[in-house]
Amino acid sequence: MKNALLQVAALALALAATPLAAREPIRIGWTAWSDGVFVTRLAARVIEAELDQPVELVRAGIAEQYQGIASGRLDAMLMSWQPQTHGPYIRRVAGRAEDLGALYTGGRLGWAVPAYVPRDAIASIADLDDAEVRERLGGRITGIEPASGLMRLSRRAVSAYGLEGYTLEPGGGPAMGRALTGAIEAGEWIVVTAWSPHWMFAAFDLRYLDDERGILGGSERVHALARPGFHADHPAVAELLGRMWLPRAELEGALLDAHEDSTNAAVTRYIEAHPDRIAYWVSGDH
Repeated sequence: MKNALLQVAALALALAATPLAAREPIRIGWTAWSDGVFVTRLAARVIEAELDQPVELVRAGIAEQYQGIASGRLDAMLMSWQPQTHGPYIRRVAGRAEDLGALYTGGRLGWAVPAYVPRDAIASIADLDDAEVRERLGGRITGIEPASGLMRLSRRAVSAYGLEGYTLEPGGGPAMGRALTGAIEAGEWIVVTAWSPHWMFAAFDLRYLDDERGILGGSERVHALARPGFHADHPAVAELLGRMWLPRAELEGALLDAHEDSTNAAVTRYIEAHPDRIAYWVSGDH
């Protein structure tokens, strides 16, 4: 037992003496969703600065991230929407991923319109099945990445509500944000596939359309997932991610800050504004 303890102590001293650049980085997947980008870069900054552990951020689609976790090609992902949005992916990696817990709660998916679009014209998804409304919208619903859970559910909604006269236009989260911004600046009608938290809800007065059929789901939690064995290999990082939690309203404010300036600048300001919270994530001490 004494020899084992000495070996552990020697390993800890060796790791402490190893330069950051010489250590093997942990690989964290991300995709270009405003909340995922901010939270992933925030976590990476804290891990590198406080734990002396290098991080490699790997851009990948959502399906690729789950596959990467299950195969071990990725160490972690910080954008697992549960229970419904990513349900098929989560079931696919059952037993091949470590769930480190929720990063934030109160997430929501839906279709949204600017608040200036009259409610008596469009209050619900079902209201889109109207010739005048369809013409005013140009027969378009502005979407995001085709493989995302939101688009999977949106395709189901198009079919369930009989909206075959519409085109569900795929794109990226940033492209959707630009389309929404341009439409609002021009005072035009637009429907976007949306989610909260997102900077656009802090920047604009928007409303979700009622989804009477419940196809787009209810309240969601966004979790950190890791590959099998990650906690054993990187206990300090796994425990930090397990303690990491952000209030939704606060997160949306940070996302707007990132949109108006840059993600790196917003991360810096968030860390400076919440030293006690960051210290708890790192140490677990209140």
